[in-house]
Amino acid sequence: MIDLYYWPTPNGWKISIALEEMGLDYRVKPVNIGKGEQFEPAFLAISPNNRMPAIVDHAPADGGEAISVFETGAILLYLAEKSGKFLPKNLRGRVEVTEWLMWQMGGLGPMMGQNGHFKFYAPERIPYAMERYSTEVLRLFDVLNKRLKGRDYICGDISIADMACWPWVLTYKRQEIDLAEFPEIRRWYDAMKARPALRRGYEVGREFGKPTGTWSEESRKNLMAQRRPQAD
Repeated sequence: MIDLYYWPTPNGWKISIALEEMGLDYRVKPVNIGKGEQFEPAFLAISPNNRMPAIVDHAPADGGEAISVFETGAILLYLAEKSGKFLPKNLRGRVEVTEWLMWQMGGLGPMMGQNGHFKFYAPERIPYAMERYSTEVLRLFDVLNKRLKGRDYICGDISIADMACWPWVLTYKRQEIDLAEFPEIRRWYDAMKARPALRRGYEVGREFGKPTGTWSEESRKNLMAQRRPQAD
C-alpha cells in the first residue's frame, strides 16, 4: 500500500493520475496547504522541502522498511519502476522520457507557476515580471507543440512525461493561453483527458476543493515562500 500525501493542485494531480494509470493501491493522506499542514513535523520527516505531494511505500520492491519519496519527478520515476509501466526498458527510450520529465520539472511547471503568481496572486501588478513569465510560458508551449507533431504522446507511447505535463497544461484557461495557437498540444491534451484512469486521478480529492485563485490571509501566509526555523 502507498500513502499519498496530497492536495488537489497540478503537482498533486501528477501523482494521483500516475497511481490510477498504473493501477497501484494507495490511500490519500490530505495535506491542506492553505492551513499550513505542509509545515507539520510529521510531514517534514518525509518531505523536508515542505511541499506536497509525497509518498510512503509500505511494500517496496526490496522487501525492506517503508520508503518515502518527495519531489514529483522522483516519485514518478519510483512509481514507474515499481509498476513496470510508462517508462521504457530500453536505454534510449528511458533517456528520452527522463529528458522530458526533467523539462517539465525544471521549465514548464515552475514557469507556469510564476506566470500564474504574477498574473493573479501578486499583491501588485509588475509588468516586467508578467511579460517575462508569460513570454517564457508561450515559448515552452511552442517547444511542446513542436515536439508533439507526428506523435500521439510526448515520447511516442504514453509515459510519465505526459502525466507530468498534462496537469500544468490543464491550467491554460486560467493562465489566459489560447490553445488554438498550439494545435498539437490541443490534440494531445484532449486525448489525455479522454483516458478514464486520468479522469479518476484528476478527481481525487474533489471533496477538498480545487484551486480557486482566492486566498484568505491565512492561506496567503501559508502558501507564500517563507523560512521557518526547524529543530535540529
